[in-house]
Amino acid sequence: MVQRFSNITGRAWVFGNNINTDQIIQGQYLRLLDYSEMAKHTFEIPRPLFASRVKKNDIVVAGHNFGGGSSREEAPKVLLHSGVGCVVAESFARIFYRNSFNIGLPLLIVQNGSKLVKDGETVTVNLLEGTLTIKEKGDVIHGKPLPNRMLEILKAGGAVPWYKQRAGHKG
Repeated sequence: MVQRFSNITGRAWVFGNNINTDQIIQGQYLRLLDYSEMAKHTFEIPRPLFASRVKKNDIVVAGHNFGGGSSREEAPKVLLHSGVGCVVAESFARIFYRNSFNIGLPLLIVQNGSKLVKDGETVTVNLLEGTLTIKEKGDVIHGKPLPNRMLEILKAGGAVPWYKQRAGHKG
């Protein structure tokens, strides 16, 4: 498959359970209409320094029910625009899960990741194998590998580009 998804390595940002879409991006910022501007407010309440310190390919690691709340697509989009390379959680809200793949944000389900990974550790996510590796400890946590269809959608950059490729459209 595509190299980008073989290994995504970055610093871990660890969160607990029930991180909802309003915690990812507050509704008041949706009127900005520019994702790079919205991204400056990502996780503003639970992690005020996140937006100013997140780096390309950093990985959000969370507990159960990540992305619950409203079904707004802006939540996964601001994570992508913030530079987040992947979100790893014990479970995801169904609509957030689908919206993330639709816009090309990789997600991986891994049990106990938020309990085993420490904030700031370097982690590598392998979507092909469904693993989360903690560099400092050498621990490999096995999760649920992504189905081939989801990998295809990510490789295309999201659902719309994937459908266009399948239909033979250009651009």
